[in-house]
Amino acid sequence: MEPAEIKALLEQSLDLTDCHVESDGSHYKVIAVGEMFDGLSRVKAQQAIYQPLQAQIADGSLHALTIKTYTPTQWQRERKLMML
Repeated sequence: MEPAEIKALLEQSLDLTDCHVESDGSHYKVIAVGEMFDGLSRVKAQQAIYQPLQAQIADGSLHALTIKTYTPTQWQRERKLMML
């Protein structure tokens, strides 16, 4: 499965302001940004990302998924830290 396909599925299903998907061939990393994550526990935020990807996980075309979720404010702060 291509990262662009995962990104499209997430953007179609969720109210995200930003979404990044990377792959090294077998492992995928998702960074999802949206107000929808405000107040959600880490588990609930990850469940929100897993939900639109259930069919791909079930059929084995998607596995080894790392998820990071942020509100826009958290993402802005995180990006500043990455630049230091």
